[in-house]
Amino acid sequence: MANTDVRAAGMAERGLIVRLAFGSMAAQTLRAAVRLRVVELIGDQQRRAGDVAADAGTETHPMLRLLRALTGLGLLEEHTPGSFSVTPAGALLDPRRPDSLTSFVRVFTEPVLIRAWEHLDGSVRTGDIAFDAVFGTDFFSHLAQDPDLSAQFNAAMSQATGETAAVLPYAFDFGRFSRVTDVGGGDGTLLAGVLAAHPGLTGVLYDTKEGLAQAPRTLERHGLTERCSLIAGDFFRSVPKGSDLYLMKSVLHDWADAQVVTILSHCREVLPPGGRVLIVEPVLPEVVDSDAEAHAADGGITYLSDLNMLVNVGGRERTREDFEDVCHRAGLSLISVTPLTEAAPFSLIEAAAD
Repeated sequence: MANTDVRAAGMAERGLIVRLAFGSMAAQTLRAAVRLRVVELIGDQQRRAGDVAADAGTETHPMLRLLRALTGLGLLEEHTPGSFSVTPAGALLDPRRPDSLTSFVRVFTEPVLIRAWEHLDGSVRTGDIAFDAVFGTDFFSHLAQDPDLSAQFNAAMSQATGETAAVLPYAFDFGRFSRVTDVGGGDGTLLAGVLAAHPGLTGVLYDTKEGLAQAPRTLERHGLTERCSLIAGDFFRSVPKGSDLYLMKSVLHDWADAQVVTILSHCREVLPPGGRVLIVEPVLPEVVDSDAEAHAADGGITYLSDLNMLVNVGGRERTREDFEDVCHRAGLSLISVTPLTEAAPFSLIEAAAD
């Protein structure tokens, strides 16, 4: 290999490390953009930095620097010096859009979530949950004591679920069931998508009181208040009887294996003959995929999510073998794993009673 090729390869590798080291700064740039309503203020036109600054109540030159940083991140476009418009990716930071990710950005750049990451090395050494040590309580108890953060968290989970809610109803034969309980279903975004696509189904939304806080509004917006019941409870104690399908999305990864077995065991206890448990979560490969296309699609996010579970809640992302193990321990057999390619990185895991 020529010296120039070696230098080019070395520069690319250095560039990767530098971009990763600046990652937290990019996240805080997103946070500032959302808090200052930058995308909302620019809208669907070109606007000058001074005008955006005036509407946002900031100084002009710092706003110009923020807008240029957002342009460098691909969220804005600068047409002439100091004049900007919003790119398609940047438009997802407009809270007026139904597919907005503003709450998602707010929550995942929230100092409460970031603090525990400062102790990642400690969690790796010990396996302990950093959040509990930093705040003196577990994440979900902290959330229950902060109504504003809890509402933002629920909105973030809803925004993160929107894409899956559009895909899942057509990825599984829901028509052979009569009633579905969404365990830990939050504001009902996922269950609403399923019920809207399958008029013969009725539903139960089961979560904590805090988790269900925004659910009535979601069901009313979709015209589903007559077809879906809300039940507040604790899935570590029980799940409601009476359904032949039990659905969970992004629930099990919050918990360690023993707790996951408890949740699944409660589903198994009330599962009728022919009933099913559906789990919607990422399924990690046995070996990390080093394919460039796979990296471009995921960017390592699923593995960062795995570390987020470690430091903040004590859960984990799992492989197929891991899911088979927890299902078996709960009296369930894993029937199939189907990647939801249009809602990557999620897969649909179907399980039945042993």
